[in-house]
Amino acid sequence: MYILGISAFYHDSAACLLKDGEIIAAAQEERFTRKKHDLAFPTNAIQYCIKEANIESSELSNIVFYEKPFVKFERLLETYLAFAPKGFKSFIRAMPIWIKDKLFQKATIVNELKAILGDNIDWTDRLLFSEHHLSHAASAFYPSPFESAAVLTLDGVGEWTTTSLALGKGSELKVLKEIHFPHSLGLLYSAFTYYTGFRVNSGEYKVMGLAPYGEPKYANLIKENLISIAEDGSFQLDMSYFDFATGLTMTNKKFNLLFGGPPRESEAELTQREMDLAASVQKVTEEVVVKLAKSIAKETKEKNLCLAGGVALNCVANGILLREKIFENIWIQPAAGDAGGALGAALSIWYQHLGNERKLPSARDAMQGSYLGPEFTDEEIETDLKKCGAVYTKYDEADLINSVAELLADEKAIGWMQGRMEFGPRALGGRSIIADPRSHKMQKQLNLKVKYRESFRPFAPSILNEDVSEWFDQSTESPYMLLVADVKEDKRRKMTSDEEALFGIDKLNVPRSSIPAITHVDYSARIQTVHADTNPRYHAVISKFKEKTSCPIVVNTSFNVRGEPIVCTPKDAFKCFMGTEMDVLAVGSFLLLKEEQDSSLKENYEERYELD
Repeated sequence: MYILGISAFYHDSAACLLKDGEIIAAAQEERFTRKKHDLAFPTNAIQYCIKEANIESSELSNIVFYEKPFVKFERLLETYLAFAPKGFKSFIRAMPIWIKDKLFQKATIVNELKAILGDNIDWTDRLLFSEHHLSHAASAFYPSPFESAAVLTLDGVGEWTTTSLALGKGSELKVLKEIHFPHSLGLLYSAFTYYTGFRVNSGEYKVMGLAPYGEPKYANLIKENLISIAEDGSFQLDMSYFDFATGLTMTNKKFNLLFGGPPRESEAELTQREMDLAASVQKVTEEVVVKLAKSIAKETKEKNLCLAGGVALNCVANGILLREKIFENIWIQPAAGDAGGALGAALSIWYQHLGNERKLPSARDAMQGSYLGPEFTDEEIETDLKKCGAVYTKYDEADLINSVAELLADEKAIGWMQGRMEFGPRALGGRSIIADPRSHKMQKQLNLKVKYRESFRPFAPSILNEDVSEWFDQSTESPYMLLVADVKEDKRRKMTSDEEALFGIDKLNVPRSSIPAITHVDYSARIQTVHADTNPRYHAVISKFKEKTSCPIVVNTSFNVRGEPIVCTPKDAFKCFMGTEMDVLAVGSFLLLKEEQDSSLKENYEERYELD
């Protein structure tokens, strides 16, 4: 039996396909359309899933949407009525769109399915709807390695719910408690994302990365004015400071007055104020998450915790949860945001609606390392490289691994495209840019010359799982780059008194350990443990690098530039390679050196090959 899960129409639309409860394929639409956070119906992702399974569309038993559009419309309408007459202008702007497109979303979905899958079947009979936070909870619990677990989901908002506590046992998943809109930890964080000049729904991780440069000076101000936090972690926002319920912005003049001025313009210089604001909202977020976890542990008596929802991508808070030892085990859905809702919706139908028995995965979880997207044969790769006018050399497995390890040791920035594409926001060694973490110049060089993004942004280490406890204060597996831990004391560099006295962004250029390219200013790192069973080629290249350098770590950042999605195809990879100052591209069995390429391709690439 095949079940297709879909998420769409808000951000990060995606599709996922199950075969008898097993995850066959999953991908975000943005990877195919090249529109970051694409919210459009996931036409390409659906087509990919069906192609990957090698089935006819008629074999789809059910198609499930990740939330209930009519309930969402109800929330919008009731919210405007509750806040009337405030927000009347935005109500007038939003309502025609909702009435035209959203209220009748079922018909829209059916029509889209007909266009993709054919109109010889009445898809209405096979279409089901999940609930937003149930989809998140299902995506967290069912692929986890636990027979039973407490399940916590936190995000901006679904239909009404912003936070939910569920209990999973076997095939059963029951929601026990909810916090409803407008009280939302995700939207509080997004309000500060907006206020510090970053884009909501995509810039939250920038705020998290900026936080260590600041001091949480405003944390008490936030708790005294914006959010009331109970001992059990439940919370309420004072909506007089926010405009997201009915307006067109996240914050208002009262919020501006409280924090001493208007929001930062998006391209304006970052100041210590923004760094302190980031540190403050991060600290408050961590407090809420920890209190919620303690309350859940006490109430459910569970030893295992599963997490999903956009807030679950806050790997700093996750790391604190782990160190607090509230639960013995924590598992976080790698596609924790709305894209993962497609997976959770499909799983909820398989287990809850159809009542199938759940068997625990034989591996560490059921996500297959989250390598669930497209992959390309060497023949397909070579065809694309020829069309692009690339100069390349084909290697056998051993020579490719050895060459890449040597180039890494020579401080080259390498585009690494191998195997299946990752599902979720993190690059995990399928579509990554990798480099030598021992280089003190690598963080700045990658940010400014390859990624074309803010210089303060940290990079993650990919480390052989067997070596993690030697280099970091962590022994837990972290295959999805969703936990932050500190670099071991004996790997740190002693700071001078002048260096210790530095503030803000001035801290950036001070090397703090023997692996400075991945050591953040607070000595932390967002760790990915690499496993031979899920990504043997990536594990092999890091092992070979360790053999040459005694360092079992590489820098890992997503294979894209600022404003673009992670690459999907060989053409995407070559375009990104030629459009940046990346030194090397390793795609499949092929190795490309920048100095061997036709330099005119960089300037004329898009027009010449029309790969957009």
